Amino acid sequence: MTNKKEFKLSTRKERVSWYFYDWAVSAFSTTVVTVFIGPYLTEITKAAAGGNDFVNIIGIPVHTGSFFPYIVSLSVLLQVIFLPILGAIADYTNKKKFLLGLFAYIGAISTILLYFLQGEMYLYGGILFLIANLSFGASMVIYNSFLGDLAEADRRDEVSSIGWAIGYLGGGVLLAANLVLFSMAESFGISSGHAVRISLTSAGLWWAIFTILPMVFIRARKGTKSLPQGQSVVRIGYKQLIETFKEIRKYPKTLMFLVAYLFYNDGVQAVIALSAQFGKEELGLGMETLTTVILMVQFVAFIGSILFNYLAKVFRTKRAILFSLVIWTGTVIYAYQFLNDEFGFYILGAVIALVLGGTQALSRSLFSLMIPPGKEAEYFSFYEVSERGTSWLGPMVFGLSLQFTGSYRIAILSLGVFFVIGFIMLMTVKVKSAIKEAGNVVPHYY
Repeated sequence: MTNKKEFKLSTRKERVSWYFYDWAVSAFSTTVVTVFIGPYLTEITKAAAGGNDFVNIIGIPVHTGSFFPYIVSLSVLLQVIFLPILGAIADYTNKKKFLLGLFAYIGAISTILLYFLQGEMYLYGGILFLIANLSFGASMVIYNSFLGDLAEADRRDEVSSIGWAIGYLGGGVLLAANLVLFSMAESFGISSGHAVRISLTSAGLWWAIFTILPMVFIRARKGTKSLPQGQSVVRIGYKQLIETFKEIRKYPKTLMFLVAYLFYNDGVQAVIALSAQFGKEELGLGMETLTTVILMVQFVAFIGSILFNYLAKVFRTKRAILFSLVIWTGTVIYAYQFLNDEFGFYILGAVIALVLGGTQALSRSLFSLMIPPGKEAEYFSFYEVSERGTSWLGPMVFGLSLQFTGSYRIAILSLGVFFVIGFIMLMTVKVKSAIKEAGNVVPHYY
């Protein structure tokens, strides 16, 4: 167990409460994004299409299987505009904690309202998911920006990895309960569709209830910058957005890492968000199997997060991430060429689980060392544009590949390009130089 004296920036209670926001919000990632909303919203869209392969939205034909990926993409395109401004506002005020709670509860309420998604209400479901996913991304900007407030440079891999691990446990616990509900729906006298709607709502309730802990125990901190006289936070937010685009060019290694991360994490998020849809539509797997596999992923990913924290200390963080990208590339090739049955889907899930937490946790902690102090929320807003469950390039490529080829296998293989590009770009990043250029302390194990 880590000696408490080694943490000068935070108390154990504050760090634990920070971990528990990941516990709270991961229910949305697992139950909603990863398992239920994709297949269920696709069924609703097919019902609205009336036996056709396309629905018409303001005169534009959209493939019923592409509607959900497009909604994911749209939610992130909105974040490209909104989140950097939010990050700037957070840095100029002492409202980080307030903003975390605000967007957490907007997202939670939107998720709860998915209970009423049924029939042919695909636009209703798409709009609610859009709001929830946008709110999810906004709250994660603020959540991630607290990492530098809670842990010194030598401890960020550890704190980030524990946060991800706790999140996987939280998402897994609720998903396990929802699996029982779905598998025993007839015993409870409800339809499978009703069980899905209850599961979606439970994620919103879980998110709302456990957000209380960070709201109580995380200490509110003052803004790192002074607001110029006569300037509103919204106006300064837009101004800061332009200045950040200019300033980040002063840190070319950090910029290179951010672009590399955008590519490989888009691939990661697309696999997470679309794997259930792939399993159902291409392999014909039932919801019970899909939920069981993804439940397994949550608990194996807990182990993977801790394992990759160890690998980062032995081989350094960058090498550990590169190793994970090799495995990610192998998974989409396996899905395209060799995945044909339920057993193979379990194998795929187990391999993904081992690298999932490590890729995400180590990327977050590494990025926190490569940004200038005092601008955490501002820079993490750009980072969050490609964070978990909010990517747009991956789902867009998947959706377009499916729309033009009609093949889920080609669609899943197309995601491999993101891992390859991310790997090549990350190889060029000189991490120690990037940390020093940003004005941060290089961890001792570098």
